[in-house]
Formats: sequence, C-alpha cells, structure tokens
Amino acid sequence: MANIKSAQKRIKIISKKTLRNKMIKSQVKTATKKVLAAVNEGNQTLAETNLKNAVSKINKAATKGIFHKNNAARKVSQLTKMVNSMAQ
Repeated sequence: MANIKSAQKRIKIISKKTLRNKMIKSQVKTATKKVLAAVNEGNQTLAETNLKNAVSKINKAATKGIFHKNNAARKVSQLTKMVNSMAQ
C-alpha cells in the first residue's frame, strides 16, 4: 500500500475506473451475445434491434477509450455482416 497521500488517491481512482471499464466491457459482451443468439435462432427483427443496441454500446465504449477505435469498428462490422447475411 502506498504511503504518500497522492498515491493513495490515485489507487482509489484507478480502482473506480477499472470497475467502470469492466462494467462497460461486460455490457458490450452481453449485447454481442444477444445479437449472436438472435442470428442463430433466425429471428431477423430481434437481431436487428439487438444489433442497434450493441453498436451503440460498442461506440460508447470506444468514445470513452475502453476499446480502440479500430477494434470497435471491427466488432461493429462483424456483427453487421452477420445480421445482413440473414437477409439473403
């Protein structure tokens, strides 16, 4: 444990940010799994609504710096490609 007051404060701040990042990553994973489940079921309307929600969460995570912008773009692209392939 740190002895200096500023170092103790940084430890508290880092732990709060870590929890926030874990929460947002978990939300992204859950939203992604919902899209995949809807695609596997073959339910296109549900897949499209879940995709919209997942894209929103992924973009917010990229904006907050939790995901790199290219990583977020790749995730969005893959999910969109899956949902669009259902239409054919």
